[in-house]
Amino acid sequence: MNEEASPQRGGGLGEASAGRMKAAALLLAGSVLASRFIGYLREVALAHQVGVGPETDAFYTAFLIPDILNYLLAGGALAIAFIPLYNRVRRREGEEAGEDLFAKVLGTLGVLTAIATVLLWLGADYLVRVGFPDFAPDTQQLTVRLTRIVLPAQIFFLTGGLLRAVLMAHGRFVAQAAAPLIYNGAIIAGGIATGTVEGFAWGVLVGAFVGNWLVPLIEILRFRRLRIRVAPLSPQFAAYIKLALPLMLGISLVTVDEWYEKFFGATLAAGTVAQLGFARKLMMAPVAVVGQAVAAAALPLLSRLYAEGKSDELNDTLLGTLRATVSLAVIASAGCFVFAVPMVDLVYRYGRFDAAAASRVSALLAILCWAVPGWVLQQVAVRAFYAREEMWRPMLLGSGIALAAIPLYMGLAQSFDAEGLAAAGVVAITLNALATLAWSRTRFGGPQWGPVASSFGRAAIVSVAASIAAGLVMTHGPDRIGALRDMAIGGGVFAVVVLLGVLTIGDERTKASVRGLGRRLARITGRPPSSLPPSEPGGGE
Repeated sequence: MNEEASPQRGGGLGEASAGRMKAAALLLAGSVLASRFIGYLREVALAHQVGVGPETDAFYTAFLIPDILNYLLAGGALAIAFIPLYNRVRRREGEEAGEDLFAKVLGTLGVLTAIATVLLWLGADYLVRVGFPDFAPDTQQLTVRLTRIVLPAQIFFLTGGLLRAVLMAHGRFVAQAAAPLIYNGAIIAGGIATGTVEGFAWGVLVGAFVGNWLVPLIEILRFRRLRIRVAPLSPQFAAYIKLALPLMLGISLVTVDEWYEKFFGATLAAGTVAQLGFARKLMMAPVAVVGQAVAAAALPLLSRLYAEGKSDELNDTLLGTLRATVSLAVIASAGCFVFAVPMVDLVYRYGRFDAAAASRVSALLAILCWAVPGWVLQQVAVRAFYAREEMWRPMLLGSGIALAAIPLYMGLAQSFDAEGLAAAGVVAITLNALATLAWSRTRFGGPQWGPVASSFGRAAIVSVAASIAAGLVMTHGPDRIGALRDMAIGGGVFAVVVLLGVLTIGDERTKASVRGLGRRLARITGRPPSSLPPSEPGGGE
């Protein structure tokens, strides 16, 4: 039977569960979208007051040592490592056992993070001098100073991440949604209040404390008593380490792509790290909204399906999620490319961020945009392993690809400067995503390649048509007024062509989602929805 003519197989996945996942994904996507907007205001403030130069290089580089600490303690993957284990323990041994696991992991991880933070704070000067010898001495000293300001934030990121993981396991996503909004808002407040790059760094620390730690702490205390135990030798902590260890020891392009940009970018002209950083912030917006939000919302459901032995439903849910996200990712990638110049002009071109800097950053963004589908696919596909508590396989795959990609980054940087670094990231993350999908298919029998490729191809056709149409009406004005006009007119044309294209040749799941959104908008505006085509059976609004 033609797969497009039949509804996506749903198995026993209840409508309530699917609805909760969709609601959580929409909440997190809305949060990410709002956070990205606030993040752009943060970047605007940074670009206006600091510009593109050694100070901005120092600011972006100051996050490298804290990021490595976060990675070594699996901070960025706390939910990935903890939620499946927590759900399994609660289901098999009861709520009390789950609470004991949480108390011991929280207390032990908090102490280890505090000790590591102190050691890195003391060694920051040596690490910066060794890691970035091409920086001028004053840039090195500023990097050290900023590093020591933002380092303690990792304590709040790591312990707060564990608090939010427990909240998500209980179906509470508000704290997760609020954290990035408060964090970015605090950074802006710190930068504007002081007018210095150090003010932005202090904002990082305050935002991490309030948004990433205090808010989830208050939320979790509303429905349960919080216990903390330091027990590094306990079986419960050992069980967590067993799952998290691959994430601690391994590396993946999702993390080290940015590290490579900083390491190799620091060997190029002054300002290169900042230019790549500004472009990356814009490129990561659709990745976060489409990929990270959906993946974060899907993991609790996928891990629960695995704990209940419903492997077929897990594969079906993952396939449907991949099809929807890859379609959105391809469209977002095309839009990012077409509107690279006006976006950079509107977001960054203020104060010390001049026309030359805008031209350079928009050129890098036009390259980085093509990495969006790979980033989104990787974020979602790897959940096939994480939901089944298989951490070693994706770790080994990701580590191998990340290490093999070093000559690619190094060679393209030497031959093509910052553009080469950007292109290396596109190639590497795309290969990583395809390899993850292939291994998941081999290992678990899903997801199927055909439906995902079909959704990708249909979205690509729609995106090409929308990009051509938008390009024909854009004037490419040299100032912000021209950029705003291009975004308004070109963006409107792009959106209309995408909408018509999806309704014409999009896959049935995407069509159903668009129709469902149209009916919701019709109800909001009070217009009768009868003129909207009905959803296909099984489309799932």
